[in-house]
Amino acid sequence: MNSGLLVLVLTAASITLSVADSATAQTSPAAIAKGFRAPRNAFGQPDLSGVWSNATITRLERDPKYGERLNLTTDEARSIEGASDQRNARLRADTDTSIKDPDKLPECQSGAQGAACGYNAFWTDPGTRLIRIGGEARTSILTAPANGRLPTRPNTSGARARAQLVGNFDNPENRALGERCIVGFGGTSGPPMLPVLYNNHYQIQQTKDAVVIVVEMVHDARIVRLADPKHPPADVRNWMGDSIGHWEGDTLVVETTNLRREEGLRGPTDNMKTIERFTRVSPQQVLYQFEVIDPSAFAAPVKGEEALNFTKDKIYEYACHEGNYAMSGILGGARQAEKEGKAVEGNRGQIKEEGGT
Repeated sequence: MNSGLLVLVLTAASITLSVADSATAQTSPAAIAKGFRAPRNAFGQPDLSGVWSNATITRLERDPKYGERLNLTTDEARSIEGASDQRNARLRADTDTSIKDPDKLPECQSGAQGAACGYNAFWTDPGTRLIRIGGEARTSILTAPANGRLPTRPNTSGARARAQLVGNFDNPENRALGERCIVGFGGTSGPPMLPVLYNNHYQIQQTKDAVVIVVEMVHDARIVRLADPKHPPADVRNWMGDSIGHWEGDTLVVETTNLRREEGLRGPTDNMKTIERFTRVSPQQVLYQFEVIDPSAFAAPVKGEEALNFTKDKIYEYACHEGNYAMSGILGGARQAEKEGKAVEGNRGQIKEEGGT
């Protein structure tokens, strides 16, 4: 091989690795920004303010059939999105009014059927497109481990369920956090912030000393302190953890610790730490990268990437408590069943959170 060709091959390989290498590193923001420099706000910071959406049909974990392949081909992406469009069209069709038995209702947006179909497609907005970063459609949100699968240690799987749920019909404290209107369903509140069945909008607001991330689902607000570099003592546990941030060039780096066990990625231990990186790579997109470090829960560091896409939509108040009549219905129904000597249906130790990934 002549020297000129060797240089060309090595340069191409270097570019490929700099854009995305799921085995060793995350995407280089500069490689996809292509010279774009985020505008500055009044404090001289890169401007991340606005409303952004991470709605997508890309799953957290990769389908094993893709192996260690991070990107889809153009044809694969077109096929997946086309199938999603066809399914959405079917789900949005008028309900057959001749069906009188709720147990025979067709599949709804969440994938449930029958009476478990709480929402039809009108009420949901999980996204219609795959995540695209640097123009490439992704096989999964996770970029590491290389297979895009969570390396969960067997002895810690289900830690979140065990920490929160003892007998899930017994009292309000044993219901899922989203049902209790404490934080958003699934992993939407973060960290890491993951897409769910609907309400995938985030509003970012900046001051000199803090960044506030308002989560549409259940209307959470996470405050990232920029001026205070210290976390509270380990025994102080906050909803959405304790977040401190700093700027590395155009990237906002956020470290979160002190998470409660009911939150985090699939049930954290007390030592889980999440590192998030927010980089505006174009007028329309913020590259959101995260790393979850919890050696007791995961056999290796977990990394992922999402596209936060700009939207002109507004975030409206979720007002969860005001409409939370389901809680009294769930618990009241269980108490009535107990009075009648009936077994309470369902697994008393497990809840699948709405919108969970």
